[in-house]
Amino acid sequence: MAQGEPVLCYRIIPVTAFHQNCSLLWCDQSMDAVLIDAGGDVARLREQVEDLGLKLTAIWLTHGHLDHAGGAQDLREQLGLPVIGPARADDFWLAGIEQQSRTYGLAGMRNVVPDRWLDDGDSVQVGVERLTVISAPGHTPGHVVFYHAKQQLAWVGDVIFAGSIGRTDFPKGDHDTLIASITQKLWPLGDAVNFIPGHGPESTFGVERRTNPFVADAKFG
Repeated sequence: MAQGEPVLCYRIIPVTAFHQNCSLLWCDQSMDAVLIDAGGDVARLREQVEDLGLKLTAIWLTHGHLDHAGGAQDLREQLGLPVIGPARADDFWLAGIEQQSRTYGLAGMRNVVPDRWLDDGDSVQVGVERLTVISAPGHTPGHVVFYHAKQQLAWVGDVIFAGSIGRTDFPKGDHDTLIASITQKLWPLGDAVNFIPGHGPESTFGVERRTNPFVADAKFG
């Protein structure tokens, strides 16, 4: 990037008992910000936004599981923010957050209906920075990834992790579909792409192609 160009910045904020990586993204030119996967701990998320002097403009969701979406409705009501994503195929998950939370003994998580559903190839914006939406089903049917080409960053939710991949034993999960999402949709973005998963540390697609026992290139060679 040329000197003086706007930059997309981010901070990872673990939330909920599942230690889910909620990401606070902002454009350093406008200081507009979004939260990706606001699963809970809403007061803490708001404090982080205020501490950085940011203007929160939206909530983006990669998929409908409670640890990724359980705080979205409270934030929308408190701050008047739109909820964007995931794809419509995850509507049953978002409509069942409260039931999910009772199953796990968690309080304060609420069902949510997005203001905008996302499709493959859509774009979303924070400040002057645009990210591409990539459909990546398998963990859930409506899972999406947010990709910032200029800085080679991807927010992948629960599609892939450092050394692992997302579970597919939930309703409408599918292992073969997940593997195809990773190898056919994510790998072509390039080995240098740094990804922020829904849980655990960051990694790159190149490292996972070499070492991840579930999707390493050698597994399919």
